[in-house]
This record gives sequence, structure tokens and C-alpha cells, in this order.
Amino acid sequence: MDQLVRIKEMIKPIVEEASIILYDVCWRNEGSTRILQVSIMRQDGSMDIDTCSAISEKISLRLDAEDMIASEYFLEVCSPGAERELRSKEEIKEALGEFVYVKLKDPKAGLDEVKGTLQIVEDDKILIEYMAKAVRKKAEIAMDNIACIRLSVKI
Repeated sequence: MDQLVRIKEMIKPIVEEASIILYDVCWRNEGSTRILQVSIMRQDGSMDIDTCSAISEKISLRLDAEDMIASEYFLEVCSPGAERELRSKEEIKEALGEFVYVKLKDPKAGLDEVKGTLQIVEDDKILIEYMAKAVRKKAEIAMDNIACIRLSVKI
């Protein structure tokens, strides 16, 4: 079994006990420093530093007890961010009504990317309402034409 899968299985009960969602677990490198990054969030997508710190302590104790990581590393427990990627149809459906950024694989009607409000989510397409030169427009995008979709901060 892959090490990250085992780590996820080990820490998921810790996170769920605190009514928190485990968004992702991954290894990152910064120079020669290896970082185990654990991204968590509440049901509403929010997170705070105190919760990250409390969860980090519990995860650290569990990882130390299991001693399954042979090399040195830093543990980073954080939020996936306000502009987190929507990785599945379920996550896209949960973002209905949210402001999103969509990058298209195959540009349509002069659009290769669009930022707007996610209005409709169906199995094969989404509908985004966006502004173009002070005019409200709608873009229907096929699910298989989405290269990337993430939440976006509306400015």
C-alpha cells in the first residue's frame, strides 16, 4: 500500500473526530526540506489557525507513534485555500452558487477561461454567469472541456 494512502487512513479518524474534512495529503519539497502537507477544512470551506494547530498536534503524535516515515520531514497542517481546486463532480456540485474560475481545454466563442458564478451543474455540463464589459453573459461548458475549475475570490 502506498505511503500516502496509509497516512491518509491513519489521520482521517483524527480529522473526522473534530468534524473537519480531510481535503488532501501530499509531499512537497522546498529546497532540501521535505514537507508532509495535510489540507483540512470545515464543511463550509473555512479554517482557522487554532484548529490547524490543534489537529497538527494530534497528527504529529500519531505519526510519531507509528514511526512509518523514515526520513526527516516537516508536518504542515493548513487550509486548502480560498481558491482551492474542485477535483470531482461532487465538489463542483457543492460549489453551486459560488464564484469560480474555469480554464477550458478547447476555447469556445473566444473564451479560453472564465470567472463567474456557477449557476447550474449537470452530469455533462455547467453554466457560468459572468460579466464581460459590464454586460451579464452566460457560458455553457461541457464537463469534458474543463481543464481546471477552482473557487475564485471575487474582487
